[in-house]
Amino acid sequence: MNLITKALPHAHAGREVVPVLVDRHKLARRRWRGVAADGTDFGFDLNESLNHGDCIYETDTKSYVIEQTAEDCFLIALKGAQQAAWIGWMVGNLHFKASFSDEGVLVQDDLAVEQMLNREHIHYDRVQRVFQPAKQGGHSHDHDHGHSHDHGHSHSLGDDNGHSH
Repeated sequence: MNLITKALPHAHAGREVVPVLVDRHKLARRRWRGVAADGTDFGFDLNESLNHGDCIYETDTKSYVIEQTAEDCFLIALKGAQQAAWIGWMVGNLHFKASFSDEGVLVQDDLAVEQMLNREHIHYDRVQRVFQPAKQGGHSHDHDHGHSHDHGHSHSLGDDNGHSH
């Protein structure tokens, strides 16, 4: 087993990239074990948690890179700053983490979030993404409600002033 205490500064070009698949929750921890796609075993004893894309180990021919697994999320497209602030406030009020991009707001798939989005008539899409919420501030409930996501209806969107119809 190879003991990893920190990420390498960068991966060297030209080497075979071997992924070490890990979910977001394990990746946030500082002590854990993982196995690369080629079977190489790693132990992690870190001062700082690792991130998706970090190179953790290299041989003469291979670079071992952290690959965070995709998870079920809600993607909420935004129409303007006022709507972004309104949705951010509502998601934050539920104490859920979010990530923000040009695509919109990405929030973990959770029943409480889904109920809030439906109640407020906020359009969202279910997507599979690598979820990398901001590390600072708040906390996440990160729990499973044991519910199914097998429905195909669409959701309507509130207007630019944050009012639902």
